[in-house]
Amino acid sequence: MTPLAEALARRIRRQGPITVAEFMAAALSDPVHGYYRARDAIGASADFVTAPEISQMFGELIGLWCAETWRQLGRPDPCLLVELGPGRGTLIADALRAAARLAGFVEACHLHLVEASPVLRRQQAAVGLPVAPDWHDSLDTVPEGPTIAIANEFFDALPVRQFQKSAAGWHERLVGWDDAAGRLAWMLSPPSDGLATALAGVAPDAPAGSVVEVSPAAVAIARDLAGRLRAAGGAALIVDYGYARAPLRETLQAVRRHERADPLSDPGEVDLTAHVDFAGLADIARHEGIGVLGPVSQASLLTAFGIDTRADQLKRAATPAQAAAVDAAKARLTGADAMGHLFKALLYWHGPQGGAPVFPPS
Repeated sequence: MTPLAEALARRIRRQGPITVAEFMAAALSDPVHGYYRARDAIGASADFVTAPEISQMFGELIGLWCAETWRQLGRPDPCLLVELGPGRGTLIADALRAAARLAGFVEACHLHLVEASPVLRRQQAAVGLPVAPDWHDSLDTVPEGPTIAIANEFFDALPVRQFQKSAAGWHERLVGWDDAAGRLAWMLSPPSDGLATALAGVAPDAPAGSVVEVSPAAVAIARDLAGRLRAAGGAALIVDYGYARAPLRETLQAVRRHERADPLSDPGEVDLTAHVDFAGLADIARHEGIGVLGPVSQASLLTAFGIDTRADQLKRAATPAQAAAVDAAKARLTGADAMGHLFKALLYWHGPQGGAPVFPPS
């Protein structure tokens, strides 16, 4: 067992089974053994690759969008540029390089990076950003003011609770300890009338076997973002893989070296994610009284942002091999059989009437 599995086993023996959200939080963010605390998991030789690592086009187009959004907001100075989960810093570096084409934008930016991993913070500091960032463990400590926020592959790593329906009713899915097998194991809580009432509006006709996933952390962060925008104006661009409507099935998955893994086998050593509920995020914005656009596919977003033009520009000065690499990266980012449809984008917006940022129709 991994050191974290041993720690979780002791905790479960002492306190009883834990929720899936508690398991995910420990597996990803335990201060000693958490997956993100001591490793760089991004890249072809690591566990997964994100869009900014596939091509500079991704970050550049988002940077140009940020600059144009700032202009539409009336060029606030200062303007908070916030990235949630900035990874290696590749996206924000590419974005700021491209956004510098609009005079005054970079100078007006106060850069805030929400990143808990010491390893990734060191990498972000090393990419040579033109604006000195302030780092935060969470959005809670980011100051308020006119804000442009980016959250690329951030919400998928937030812990989810899982609820499963049987013939007897709704149960919460838990992580317990199997003494006979000597390992962590899935189990269900007893059926609950309270769960049935709470989930009646979410999945009123769900058949037995259905699974509903809820992320309290995602809800809290989305409300915080929406509240900040309502108070001071701005925009938040959320890009992630997920669904427009809840599929009533489990989406929790573990990844190691680009392959699926058992989520319970090596906690702390594998990445854990769950698909993002974009409909739920959109509902939060509406409830908080700000504008929301989308979700749309990543392919639609990047096409609206100008990926075809940017790819052509890069290929003009490229060797045949480099041009082929540009085409391959574009296909990976926008292809229906790659990231183009699985990944989606949602926009939160609160600003001058008639000045909504560029965003494709849903």
